[in-house]
Amino acid sequence: MNEIEQECIILNSAWKMIDGMVNWAMFVKHGHVEPTDMMFQTSHCSELFIIRLGDFLSQLRAFNGRPVPLGLQAAPSNARPSDLTFLYYLRQVCAKPHLAPEASNLSTHTEAFATWLEGDFVTQGVNLSAINVVADLRVTRYRYLKICGDIAKHNLARLETNVRYIQNLLQASGHPVGEQEAYLTVADFYEWFQRKIFIYHSSQIAEFLNNIRWAIFEFLQPEFDRSYHQKEGYSLSTPLYGYHYPDGCNEPLACAMYWDLMNRVRGRPWLHRFIVSDSFKALY
Repeated sequence: MNEIEQECIILNSAWKMIDGMVNWAMFVKHGHVEPTDMMFQTSHCSELFIIRLGDFLSQLRAFNGRPVPLGLQAAPSNARPSDLTFLYYLRQVCAKPHLAPEASNLSTHTEAFATWLEGDFVTQGVNLSAINVVADLRVTRYRYLKICGDIAKHNLARLETNVRYIQNLLQASGHPVGEQEAYLTVADFYEWFQRKIFIYHSSQIAEFLNNIRWAIFEFLQPEFDRSYHQKEGYSLSTPLYGYHYPDGCNEPLACAMYWDLMNRVRGRPWLHRFIVSDSFKALY
């Protein structure tokens, strides 16, 4: 696929993933703009959110020697942590946009989330009762979110990489443990980081994602105005409409993604803009 077709797929995929996380089925509905917070409807919603966030923060990789699908490029081996997430592809759109002349606002919000993800913090007194250890752990936000998303999604047999990372965190904190002890910490690690720190961070994460969604909408508004047209016989009861595909958008999948993307612009983002209170941004 060419670059404009890839851009359609990247932007539609990002918007769709954010829609799956930041919506009023997941969070308690409110009309507040600022300062505010976002409360999950249930504990199951918080677990589903972190699973979907884990997918958003996952790297697209080639498997069995095959290239990354759709002609997309994998992040380089020396990539910064945020380039191992879907933000890497949003950065490519911002660096060389095709559906709009510039993407400064989208870049601003993408980089704001990336910078936050790459920051680290120390959480004191992490109680890993299964191995009788209380430790002060330093971890990046990106890494703990990935670990919690994987724990929520997978069983122990698929957590080897995450268990090794927890083992390294304990080693760095002065509490070396063996592999089996590290596996025993998984439930306590999840309890501490997901149910305490992630719940605290979730409002700010929702704000980051919602800002990116609105930035994509604003980036695409001129393209929607160019593309949208009403067809013969259009009426309020029979809203026949179509889109003029941009030059170079020819592949069936890219055309389908472009159509979905324009429909998302037509429907506007699901949530209004909001700013989370500083009290949910001061810790960790």
